[in-house]
Amino acid sequence: MPKIASEKTTGIQSVMLALSILETLGRVRSPLGVTALAESLGTTKSRIHRHLQTLVHQGYIVQSPLTERYRLGSRLIELGNAAANASDIASVAAQPMRTLRDKSEQAVILGQIEDEGIRILTTLSGKMAVEVGVRPGSILGFNTSAQGKMALAFMPESARERILAGPLAEETPYSITRRDVLMQHLEDIRNRGWADAPNEAAIGLNALSFPLLGASGELVGSLAIVSLTQFIGSPPSADQIRAVGTAAEEISNALGYMGNLPGQWR
Repeated sequence: MPKIASEKTTGIQSVMLALSILETLGRVRSPLGVTALAESLGTTKSRIHRHLQTLVHQGYIVQSPLTERYRLGSRLIELGNAAANASDIASVAAQPMRTLRDKSEQAVILGQIEDEGIRILTTLSGKMAVEVGVRPGSILGFNTSAQGKMALAFMPESARERILAGPLAEETPYSITRRDVLMQHLEDIRNRGWADAPNEAAIGLNALSFPLLGASGELVGSLAIVSLTQFIGSPPSADQIRAVGTAAEEISNALGYMGNLPGQWR
């Protein structure tokens, strides 16, 4: 009996480590080696290496033959896409996202609100010669992204205060790291109905985000276009604002929200 319990515990720990490896690779923006993963997860390189080999064999991660570092594989991306497709919000948003992409020619991003930030559910590539991509499954910060600031502006005050109780991240010199400045930005976002974040998550990038609201008016997600700052200025063009706002309102209405989205954006 003790042996069975030991095997069960070992099996659970093995699964948890494999999932932690996948989550770590999904969270960072570049491939990682065995040493970096071991340090990040607080375990030995030999344990990490054994799990990596299994995950590579199953297609969940890929090892670069040049750098020997690891990144997420196509099989995991397929599972993520399947999960996104199963989500009501992703299904409802599919056609409005395509219409928005065709109108704006920019990449379109659908996100959901989580404790750590805005998780990207699905994306549509733009039609510009220079493409900006955001990986599905990645997390965007609350104070360093248009989607995150939009979420802070429209979420309940109790949730906002809980998030802002911690330190504000600094991704670039343009990130908003002062609470008083951020609070003024959030007030402006509520008044106009949309958020942008030029150079705040990465130099040279900007996004334009609107909220997605559910049947009772609660915040359920975010819709945004993203591109280089030369294509999405600050402020974005009136046509871009109307296009994203119209698409977000269409999705919100399909999710049960009655009426117009808040803000003076029309």
